[in-house]
This record gives sequence, structure tokens and C-alpha cells, in this order.
Amino acid sequence: MKDTQQLLRHQLASLAYRTNKALHGAPAGFEAFELGYGVRTPHALLRHMTGLLSYTIRLLEEQPDSPLDDQPWAQECQRFTSVLATLDQVLQQRTNLALGEAQLLLQGPLSDAMAHAGQLALLRRAAGAPISPENFTRADIHVRHLQPED
Repeated sequence: MKDTQQLLRHQLASLAYRTNKALHGAPAGFEAFELGYGVRTPHALLRHMTGLLSYTIRLLEEQPDSPLDDQPWAQECQRFTSVLATLDQVLQQRTNLALGEAQLLLQGPLSDAMAHAGQLALLRRAAGAPISPENFTRADIHVRHLQPED
């Protein structure tokens, strides 16, 4: 497997880890928390993140644009996880992924999604339910966590 594939897959694993940390143990109703000032709700953020990952898949597979439908919170959480796993599979199959192509994915949709994972953590604090601090360089982040267990 090429270094570019490994790096992008690790970025996905990091995104999954940070998003799960922000969402795990969130209080009831967190998905609808409104900070105000036009800031997206956690539900809207997660849907947007899923859309970014879906867009990445479409770029890699040269598919036409396909907007996401609205899903209830629990289903949106499942869809996010499923789309992450699908993108990981697509990346594994792309043995010809050029460095420039990987850089564009990293600077665009994947960095955007990671920024939104940070927004979810910030919204947890603003909602009065902050996540515990963690040194992410020591976190148990591995691509094997992207695929569902049998």
C-alpha cells in the first residue's frame, strides 16, 4: 500500500476517533443544541461531515453529485460511520492514487470534516457537557477501527 493511501486512511481513522469522542456520552438533545449566530447544530454538522465524505467518494470514483437526504440523529450517526468505512474501502482499492490527488483531498474535504469534528467538541463544552481532555498523539487511532467488526 502506498504512503499516500496510508496517510489518508490514518486521517479517516483520526476523524472517526475525534468525532466519536465528541459524540459519545453527549446529553440527550445535544444534536439539536443551538449556539446561535448561525452556527450549525451538531446534527447539521454531522450531516455536513457525512456529505463531505460522500463527496470525497464521488471524486475518487468520478460519480455525479448526489445530495444527502435528511436522517434522524441515530441514523445520521450510523450513516456517518458507514460512509467512513466505504471511503476507507475506496482508498484501499485506489492503488494508483497520486500524491497531488491525495493532497487535494487532504486540503479540501478531509480537513473540512476534521475542523467540524473540533466544532462538535466545542459545542459539547458550550452545551455544558465538555469532553475530557486528551493528548491525541497518544490516542489509540488505527485504520482497523474504520471497518465494522464481524
